[in-house]
This record gives sequence, structure tokens and C-alpha cells, in this order.
Amino acid sequence: MLHFNHSSVINAPIEVVWQFHERPDILQMLTPPWQPVKVVRREGGLQVGAITEFRLFLGLVPLTWLARHTECEQYRLFVDEQISGPFETWIHRHEFQLEDGKTRLTDAISFSMPGGDAFEFVSGWLIQTQLEAMFRYRHYVTKQQCEGRGGNWW
Repeated sequence: MLHFNHSSVINAPIEVVWQFHERPDILQMLTPPWQPVKVVRREGGLQVGAITEFRLFLGLVPLTWLARHTECEQYRLFVDEQISGPFETWIHRHEFQLEDGKTRLTDAISFSMPGGDAFEFVSGWLIQTQLEAMFRYRHYVTKQQCEGRGGNWW
């Protein structure tokens, strides 16, 4: 199993950062423009049992990724887990912590890849690099929106 963490401090109260994540268009907002991902459906918002379906493209090959929220504690955390998709397992914890009147947002992901340890060893660094770029973008957008600055990534 591989692990990835990305954390940043947002200069806004937890309620503001949480409510930003409740937006119906949040996944479209947080998907970097360079990523070949399409949100097919999102049902249930931030609650246990909510479902999200994505369409990913590996080159010209489309893949369906289905995830379900398995935990949710308002203003503290929510967790989504892959039901079916490109990974053997995928667990993504979104954590919100109060820190000096601001919000520390942490994305913690545990995942394993089909093909076992040897494949993870070879491709794990590539996935980690892609995740780092994606979450730098996501946290940038979150910071801009929640701190009231709007603005563009580029």
C-alpha cells in the first residue's frame, strides 16, 4: 500500500472551507485543466453513502471510476473509497483542522495498484508525482475561493 499526503493552511474558518467542498460543482472546480477526467455523476453531497462517478482517459482508453463516501463528520472530515476503478484500493481522507483561527486542509490517500508490489514499486513514483501536482492545484483553488480572492491558477 502506498500513501500520499498534502496539507495547506487556508486563511478562512473551517465552516467556509467545508461549505466550499459542499458545492455541487466542486469536482469540476478542483479538477486540473490538464487532467483527462470527466465527472459523470455526483449523488448525495457530503454524506455517508454519497456516490461519485468519473470517466478517466488513459490515452484513448476510457475508464470508469466509482467512489462512495464512507465517513463524514461535519467540519472535521469526509472519506471516499473506490468501489470500482483503476486502483486495487483507494481511500481518500479529507481532513479539516482549526489552526490559529485558520483551517488546515489535509488530503491523505492510501492506495494500492493492480499487479502487486512490483508494479507499485515501478509506477508508484509516477502516481505520487501526479498526485502532488493535482493537490497543489486543488489546494490553490480552495485557498483562492475560500479566502475570497478568486483569480486564476495560470
